[in-house]
Amino acid sequence: MSELRFVRLGFGPDKVDYVEAWEEQRRVHAARFADEVPDTCLLLEHPSVYTAGRRTADSERPLDGTPVVDVDRGGKITWHGPGQLVGYPILKLPRPVDVVAHVRRLEEALIRACAEFGVETSRVEGRSGVWVLGDPVEQRLGGLSLDFDPRLQDEEFDPRLNGPEYAPSNAGQRREDRKLAAIGIRVAKGVTMHGFALNVNPDNTEFDKIVPCGIRDAGVASLANELGRDITIDEVLPVVEKHLREVLENAELKPREIVREPEAQPAA
Repeated sequence: MSELRFVRLGFGPDKVDYVEAWEEQRRVHAARFADEVPDTCLLLEHPSVYTAGRRTADSERPLDGTPVVDVDRGGKITWHGPGQLVGYPILKLPRPVDVVAHVRRLEEALIRACAEFGVETSRVEGRSGVWVLGDPVEQRLGGLSLDFDPRLQDEEFDPRLNGPEYAPSNAGQRREDRKLAAIGIRVAKGVTMHGFALNVNPDNTEFDKIVPCGIRDAGVASLANELGRDITIDEVLPVVEKHLREVLENAELKPREIVREPEAQPAA
């Protein structure tokens, strides 16, 4: 992959409205498709906003009618806001595009960045993003057995209505799996859009109003909570840029392999 260009759109008092950033993504996407700009990663911070990917169910949205921006990325509903580092890598990939490989590269860069701050993270099978793994069930605070956890057994159970015991923001106290960085992307004309959101030091209780990413049996984390100290986006930004550059610029890009079924032989 060619050299990756970083554009810092705005942080702190210069946070970028989500819809404005989406429009900028589309502009850069068109320019990248036309080879007018190199591969580009937009980095920014948003004011508080809920965004819903194409697979979001009505039952996962805020109960109080808080507005949600419906967006054309994959995945489900999430929150963006102050204290969260958002990145939109707009990259041209070989066709047919290997979406999973692109997601894995973003995860790898963020896993390396978190490790540099002393936070061990991992992937979870079947769940995109970067995770802090919880303790074994029998060692968790409260010792809830999965056999009795209503989030898994009761289709009517709604964690948004059941207080802090089940709030996604308290998953660290319960020693459960918790997502530190969410990833949701879209690929159009062989060029990627959208990207990742890394929780640096946000107010994670904002996630308690929704079912984050549609996952009811895990929660959310932040670097600040995992480290037990304050940490700023200014500290994290250059580290994330470094690892994105290392992973994405050195990636050996290949088109997705298409497996063709053997043609049926005519009966004798």
